[in-house]
Amino acid sequence: MQRYEFRVIPAPRRGQKSREARTTEDRFALALTEVMNVMGRDGWDYVRADTLPCDERSGLTGTKTSYQNLLVFRRPLSEVAATVASLRAADPDTIAPRLLGAAVSPAGAAPALGPAKGDLAAE
Repeated sequence: MQRYEFRVIPAPRRGQKSREARTTEDRFALALTEVMNVMGRDGWDYVRADTLPCDERSGLTGTKTSYQNLLVFRRPLSEVAATVASLRAADPDTIAPRLLGAAVSPAGAAPALGPAKGDLAAE
């Protein structure tokens, strides 16, 4: 099964000036093309654009909702990253011990110690 990692970036808000791009639509398309080409060079595939609500503070106690335009990209995970992702999905508290080859103890369990010297209950 193919696994992916995702990257979400804000969409450009303004167009990019150019001699060839004279209209607002052309300038915006040029800015978006530049972002997609840069991400593509790094191995990211464009998936979709989303507009999502974001609550922001307004004044001392108020909030207002604004909407953010985001671009979603993905690329296949490498074998090492896929292994770490599967371990994280299984149990996030045991990633480091498994990668280091140490024995895994239940989360929150205290190590078993022998009776303390001079402990009356142990005598």
